[in-house]
Amino acid sequence: MSKEKAVKKKKLRAVSDNIDVKNQFKGWLYLSPALILLIIFSFYPLLNTFRMAFLNGYNGLAIVGGEKFTIGIENFKTVINYVDFKLCLKNTLLLCVITVPISTTLALLIAVALNSIKPLQKFLQTVFFLPYVTNSIAIGMVFNAMFTRVGLGDLIQTQGIINNIIGIFGIEPINFVNVGSSWGANMFVVCTYIIWNAIPFKILVLLGGLQNVNKQYYEAAKIDGTSKIRTFFRITIPLVSPMLAYVIITSFIGGFKEYSSIVGIFGDGMGPGGNGQMNTLVGYVYNMLPKSNSGNASAASLILFGIILIVTAINGYVSKKKVHY
Repeated sequence: MSKEKAVKKKKLRAVSDNIDVKNQFKGWLYLSPALILLIIFSFYPLLNTFRMAFLNGYNGLAIVGGEKFTIGIENFKTVINYVDFKLCLKNTLLLCVITVPISTTLALLIAVALNSIKPLQKFLQTVFFLPYVTNSIAIGMVFNAMFTRVGLGDLIQTQGIINNIIGIFGIEPINFVNVGSSWGANMFVVCTYIIWNAIPFKILVLLGGLQNVNKQYYEAAKIDGTSKIRTFFRITIPLVSPMLAYVIITSFIGGFKEYSSIVGIFGDGMGPGGNGQMNTLVGYVYNMLPKSNSGNASAASLILFGIILIVTAINGYVSKKKVHY
């Protein structure tokens, strides 16, 4: 009997192994279209970017003519020594440092407010989410129109919608985006746009987290007579900290890749009159591509990748210490 049982067990194992193999084959078969697309459009371009970055003076047109390139770090030196590299890096870092904390804080406060009301909650969620599904270039053009000073002879004379509003309070008109405007005024407009455009998605994520918080914590806080401010800092923030960590990390990644908002406001000149004073690292990459300077563009992309990797690693380390799962 023991031999028969052993034979049956072997047969069952063989059948089970065959089923596992078939299931694995089906799984890989179903995944293959997505994997093929990822390899072609994601993994290969990524590896090719690394290759081009370390080929000195790599030029997409020259390589067609059979020119050979040596391996080195000249492309990185060219990018770092670029006359406006510090400006691009400063703009990129400031956009992240300014917009991420402000937009996250505002989104959290709005999410808390929306979570505490019931009438028109769904309607207000839709209203706040509208900017997220609107084309960013179109929104940038609207912001440009709001801050632009227009003068067409005697027909049209306006300082712009924003200047008209602040003029009510006796403030002199400010040149926000027209030719001759200062870097600070341009940065203010871009940051305002990014914050306004980033808030909707953050509200959606944080509101979902707030709605999953156990209401017993708030009831216990009420019984203890805890103030609303203390409840916010001691209960709300710790319990939604995983969502906050996710929002902050993705916001920093998106901030470092900022480009479309500046193009929407100032055009591809990346500044008033095309002076490029609002250019970013991503803008530098796009500027290099039409000139066939793929090596420099790839090197700049890797520098940006390294910065994002470091910031993400820091965020991840802080999240392990501060986030309550």
